[in-house]
Amino acid sequence: YWNNHDQPRVVSRFGDDGPEHRVASAKALGTVLHLMRGTPYVYQGEELGMANVPFDSIDDFRDIETLNHYAEAVDIQGEDAADVLAALRRTSRDNARTPMQWSDAPAAGFTTGTPGIDANPDYARVNAAVEVADPDSVFSHYRRLIDLRHRSSVVADGDFTPVLEDHPQVFGYRRALDGRQLLALANLPGEVAHYDTTELDTWHDAVVVLGNLPDSPARGVSGTLEPWEALVFELG
Repeated sequence: YWNNHDQPRVVSRFGDDGPEHRVASAKALGTVLHLMRGTPYVYQGEELGMANVPFDSIDDFRDIETLNHYAEAVDIQGEDAADVLAALRRTSRDNARTPMQWSDAPAAGFTTGTPGIDANPDYARVNAAVEVADPDSVFSHYRRLIDLRHRSSVVADGDFTPVLEDHPQVFGYRRALDGRQLLALANLPGEVAHYDTTELDTWHDAVVVLGNLPDSPARGVSGTLEPWEALVFELG
């Protein structure tokens, strides 16, 4: 799993929650997880690419651990309040405890009352109602990942072999079962990645079965991945 109620949001922690790369990085991280062995878990809002919250002040938090840490760091140890608050924005458990963002209605459509903690202000554009209707959304990509796992015994039961293990940017692995193979490559930082295709020479004619960028169907094992690009190839 990437997320749970005690962890900050994965797209903010390991991805890029800015407007340029939030969608692509959320899809890339989902691709990396869902095509591995084992049972992937989806925590509420992960399938939308929900991000950490830009808490304005310590009064916006509810988690007792966060409140206690702030009080000790600022009031007892004399640390700078702005620095402590900045760190808590990145790491607090409250990032994963804000209301599920169902729509652009007040409180993100979570309740007609007052929620125990305010919704992330980005709910007007990041919500289930918008993403379910969008074929290019994070939600739609998660549906395709889950569908591929259901359809392909390679994903469910195949062997797992890492590839390009020494590459500083690309996370890759091969799945294989009964003559069929899948190859997953993901460029996890926000810069273009170049990789040696020698190790992957048998994959040059492979078919792209899933990608997270608009031009993914045209991409092959080319030696280059765009920022936050994730591609899945099939052989056999």
